[in-house]
Amino acid sequence: MPALPLEGRLIVVTRPLAQAEALAAGIRAQGGAAFLFPLLEISPWPDDTPLRDAAARLADYRFAVFVSPNAVRYALPRLLSAGAWPKTTRAVAVGEGTARELRTAGVEDCLYPRPQADSEALLCLPELSESSVRDNKAVIFRGDGGRELLAQTLTARGAQVDFVPVYQRKRSNKGWTEFHVRLIAGEFAALTLSSSEALRALMERCLPAQTAALRQLPVFAPHARIVEAARAAGFLRVIMTETGDAGLLAGLNAYNWQPS
Repeated sequence: MPALPLEGRLIVVTRPLAQAEALAAGIRAQGGAAFLFPLLEISPWPDDTPLRDAAARLADYRFAVFVSPNAVRYALPRLLSAGAWPKTTRAVAVGEGTARELRTAGVEDCLYPRPQADSEALLCLPELSESSVRDNKAVIFRGDGGRELLAQTLTARGAQVDFVPVYQRKRSNKGWTEFHVRLIAGEFAALTLSSSEALRALMERCLPAQTAALRQLPVFAPHARIVEAARAAGFLRVIMTETGDAGLLAGLNAYNWQPS
């Protein structure tokens, strides 16, 4: 019987814990093992007043944009607490994973780009052209900080844009000792990354010897910005995959692994 693609390989999964299990399960199904090492922790935004206000006025918005699955998880229960999703408001997702989260929660009619999952691809959709958004209201549900491209472009196209923060990110302090020990021991076969912020958190907590070992690992990332950041950080083998867990898993499975 041929070996499974990831047999005997320990893959570092750096997603926040709530989003890590699906990828970890896929790695295990292909014979590998997953080292769960969430570099960022996600929690609700401490003040829910903006979200409550947006929920009360949701039908006033022509577009409701969710920038990530976390934005859906932390915003949608409050938005739906007063009743069904308004027929006059178009749900918009930055990518397929976010759209899937919306559909799972019962919001079926969702606009999102394919196959690319980012603000640039979303803004190329004809439904968000200047003629479509001009003089309309849009609300963006997001975490703390984040890119401003989407809001700036919609505003330039004539939309009135509101921000509603619904979650916050902070760097995790858990698991670093074990990670460093196993890294230096050469136990890891690869690293998966799903955000540039996670990459920065990783690099800032590694000493020179640890950084040298880290840069020897192949890195799998589902977006060009993360790939560019990883290469700038000195990683020698950076593989861009398709989006989402399925894309990361496909990239891991297709990689030309050297014999263990």
